[in-house]
Amino acid sequence: MSGKGDKIEKIISRLQARIGEGQFYEAQQQTRVVAARYTKASNWEAAIDILYNVAQSLLKAGQGGSGGDLCVLLVDTYKQAELKPDPASKNKLLTCLRLFDSEEPTRRKYIGEMISWSSKYGEYPAGDPELHHVVGSLYAEEHEPYDAEKHLILGTKDSAEVLARLEYEWFKQDEAHTAALYAGRAVLPYLLTGNVRAANTCYRTFTSALNQDNQGQLGIQDVSSSTADIRVYPSIPLLNFLGLLLLAVQRGGGDVHKQLFTKYGTLLGEVEAWQEPLEMIAEMYFGIQRPRQSNPLMDMMSGFFGGGASSGGGAKRPAVKAPTSMPAAEGLD
Repeated sequence: MSGKGDKIEKIISRLQARIGEGQFYEAQQQTRVVAARYTKASNWEAAIDILYNVAQSLLKAGQGGSGGDLCVLLVDTYKQAELKPDPASKNKLLTCLRLFDSEEPTRRKYIGEMISWSSKYGEYPAGDPELHHVVGSLYAEEHEPYDAEKHLILGTKDSAEVLARLEYEWFKQDEAHTAALYAGRAVLPYLLTGNVRAANTCYRTFTSALNQDNQGQLGIQDVSSSTADIRVYPSIPLLNFLGLLLLAVQRGGGDVHKQLFTKYGTLLGEVEAWQEPLEMIAEMYFGIQRPRQSNPLMDMMSGFFGGGASSGGGAKRPAVKAPTSMPAAEGLD
């Protein structure tokens, strides 16, 4: 066994030497040929080891196209081997991912293939939450909110705070009265995936940052009752709506929903992008049926992530591409 291992190590060293000599294309092509030989023999471990190591070396050498090509081939080998997402297999993919330059075009394809593999061979139909979390966090660090949102919504328990902070930083570039629109970009999708805990985390994180940055300026009022303590923002009524909606989802019923929508109906009518998501939430949590559609959840998510709705103050809400696959609530809450 050690003899076979030594042979693979020698192959990898030889290919890495080519890269050291600047023969990037040759190293890439030779790697593909050698990996194909081991793949044909169903020696998945050897093929993966070669692809993984040489891809890293190419990426470190600034050869994103060649390294990215081998990364995509690495995922394809995972698929052929019917490898399941486990800490070791995911770690290899994420190690390579972190070596990509943010401007490298093949990175997006690699991410798509990676999520697709985890969806097919893992337990989460929308893709592995850990992979989504790392990808989303990476996009958040690069200030790419549209891409970050789609992945963080399907991520881990740590994703909610990352998403809330991303939305808050984005909001700070806009007018003060638009706060609820940005908070809603995190809260509503989490409710739609059945992840109430994450929706609450987002709301709490977003409003805490808002309070910290605007101490004494928003006229915030703390209101207590026998069942809940809530913070009221007189100048941002739709933020109050989101907080009350979260409360209603957890403790209320149809009557609470009706009162809430009666009180805020006029304001909600001015936020077109929220209408379909709120209809779906009403059906999911309060049993209020909406007209049947061919694929209501997909249509609703498309509506939420697209379009340029505006608030009453006229602030445009940035358009976001719809996710390519619908989320599954399993394991998220």
